[in-house]
Amino acid sequence: MTPPLRLVAVSGGMQRPSKTTALAEQLLALIANEIPCEPRLVEMGRLAPQLAGAVWRSQLPDTVERELVAVEQADVLVVATPVYRGSYTGLFKHFFDFIHQDALIDKPVLLAATGGSQRHALVIDHQLRPLFSFFQARTLPLGIYATDEDFVDYRLQNDALIQRAGLAVQRALPLVELTRHARAAAAQEALAA
Repeated sequence: MTPPLRLVAVSGGMQRPSKTTALAEQLLALIANEIPCEPRLVEMGRLAPQLAGAVWRSQLPDTVERELVAVEQADVLVVATPVYRGSYTGLFKHFFDFIHQDALIDKPVLLAATGGSQRHALVIDHQLRPLFSFFQARTLPLGIYATDEDFVDYRLQNDALIQRAGLAVQRALPLVELTRHARAAAAQEALAA
C-alpha cells in the first residue's frame, strides 16, 4: 500500500485571519482532493514570537523544531507569503534560514503570494523562485498571486484566480505522482530490508 503524501503548506501570514493563510489552505485542499495525502499547515504568525531572537536552530523551542522537521520531511510543499516592500516577509525568510540546505532537493514546491495590488505580482519569480532554487527544490511552473480584491471575508472569490489555482495543481500532478511513486518504492525497499 502506498503511504499518503506528506503535504505541508507554509503560510507567511502574520495575522489570523489571513488572506495568505486562506490561499495556502485553498491550495492544500485542491491538492488533497486529487491525491491521498496528509495535509499540514505551518503558520508563521503562530511561530513568530518563538522565532524572534534565535540565531541557531538549537536555540529554537520544540514547537518550531517540529514545524521545521515537517517541512524538511514533506513530500510536497506549498509556500505562500504576503508581500512587504516587494519581497517575502522577514520571518518567512528567517524560518527558511533554519531549513537544512539539502532537505528540499528535488521536492515539488508550489509558490504563492498575496499583496495589496498587482504591483507585487512578480514576487513569485523574482524572490520566491530564487530562494527555492538555492534549496534545489523543483518549483512548479505556475505560481499563484492574489490581491486584496480577490478575497471576500478571507475567501478566494475571483473565478479566474480559482481556475488558475486549479490549473497550477493539475500541472503539478505529474511531478507529485512521481514523488508519490518514489516514496512508495522507498517504503517497499524498507519493508524488504
